[in-house]
Amino acid sequence: MAVHIRMSRHGAKKSPFYRIVVADQRSPRDGRFIESLGTFNPNVDPSKLVIDRERFAYWTSKGARPSPTVLQVMKQHPVAG
Repeated sequence: MAVHIRMSRHGAKKSPFYRIVVADQRSPRDGRFIESLGTFNPNVDPSKLVIDRERFAYWTSKGARPSPTVLQVMKQHPVAG
């Protein structure tokens, strides 16, 4: 079972809000997930990232691979949450 850390889209039309989740690679984008690690809201200025970095480190140590988008967002918000 390949596990990935990726974003799950929520919110209204043209007003996205994302949850950063740990999910099996085969599950759909907004479908079943193992654990929620945090949120990302690009609609506020500046955009807001809240993430549990201890759990993120735990899952990456267990072999979960973050998506390129999650890595990019975390690089833009280095001290958040």
